[in-house]
Amino acid sequence: MHKIIITGGTGFIGSHIVEYFREMGEDIRTVTRQDADLRNRDGILKVCADADCVIHNAAMASDWGRYEDFYENNVTGTLNVLEACVKNRINHVIVASSCSVYGEEDCSSVKDENSPHNSHYTYFLDKAFPCAMNYYRDTKRIAKEKAIEFSRENGLLLTLIEPVWVYGEREFHTGFYEYLKAARDGLPLCMGSKKNKFHVVYARDLARAYYLAYKKKVEGSFIIGNRQTAGMDEIFSLFCAEAGVRKPYNVPKLLMYPIGLAIEMLWTIIRVKKPPFMTRGRVNIFYDSVEYGVLKAKDILGFESEYTLEQGIKNTVNWYKEMGYL
Repeated sequence: MHKIIITGGTGFIGSHIVEYFREMGEDIRTVTRQDADLRNRDGILKVCADADCVIHNAAMASDWGRYEDFYENNVTGTLNVLEACVKNRINHVIVASSCSVYGEEDCSSVKDENSPHNSHYTYFLDKAFPCAMNYYRDTKRIAKEKAIEFSRENGLLLTLIEPVWVYGEREFHTGFYEYLKAARDGLPLCMGSKKNKFHVVYARDLARAYYLAYKKKVEGSFIIGNRQTAGMDEIFSLFCAEAGVRKPYNVPKLLMYPIGLAIEMLWTIIRVKKPPFMTRGRVNIFYDSVEYGVLKAKDILGFESEYTLEQGIKNTVNWYKEMGYL
């Protein structure tokens, strides 16, 4: 019997969850896309059998693609997992949500679990030319709202984990490694500002939050992040210093945004499947200031980040070097 089923266990965050749970001596089984497609209700029903908890971490996490694909994976897939839990008489399910459901726009106030959902970022030309970054945010919000409704109707204990931006070993597609690689290659200028706060969490700390949620078996949403936010410029400066490379100079948003928009349009027109290196969404991330409250996770889960920003970045960069990526 596999006590804990973990979907998306081979991905960046999922692999850290699996690693941590195994270190804690838990009996787990990972579910990959080869085992079952989240959109296949019968397949998910089978792989979730004989468990007492499911950690649903798999999702379509990107800033590029069709809205239909995001919806099928993030919304339909989540509901299929919840239905499988009910049919298999699994009482507790932990679902990976996102802090982006509360919005990632430039904001001077600190957002927490009581903040209204505001997932849709209004980009320039948004109505005529949607930004795919919103496809992820909006479908994660819809998935969360539908999951809460479903769990209440079916008596399912639902825990929602809502991490801020995650960095750590095995990260390649959320921005940190790409920035570091560009700096290593000698990029002289890059997007960025010394004014904006950027809330992050080390992947191993996040994995421990999942473990605490599993042990505590409490209902509700929990934002998981470092105790304090840092400036984005400080974060990337630490990455570059640890890697021994020169940090690129920051370029004002006024110059970068039109370039991001033009590249995004070009990629859309010629139907390139691979995400472009710049979009409106990516540009804004480098200039908007966002901060989230993490007191609820401390008070109820007993979670606080154990790794300092410096420790987490050191571990991450060392792993890149050991694996030959830097």
